[in-house]
Amino acid sequence: MPQLDTSTWSITIAITIITLFIFFQMKISSFNFPPKPQSKNLKTHTIKNPWENKWTKIYSPLSLPLQ
Repeated sequence: MPQLDTSTWSITIAITIITLFIFFQMKISSFNFPPKPQSKNLKTHTIKNPWENKWTKIYSPLSLPLQ
């Protein structure tokens, strides 16, 4: 049974990887990417609620006296 000549495998693998790299670089460079998003100047709206100035107390059902 003849031996398989593997002396050219390393150059074949190297050329394949380089070719794939160039191919994908060309493929990616053809995409049209959207421009960077611009930041908006957001104005903070302060709406006065009637409960903002009041102290509100929340009662837990477990802290209420037993009935």
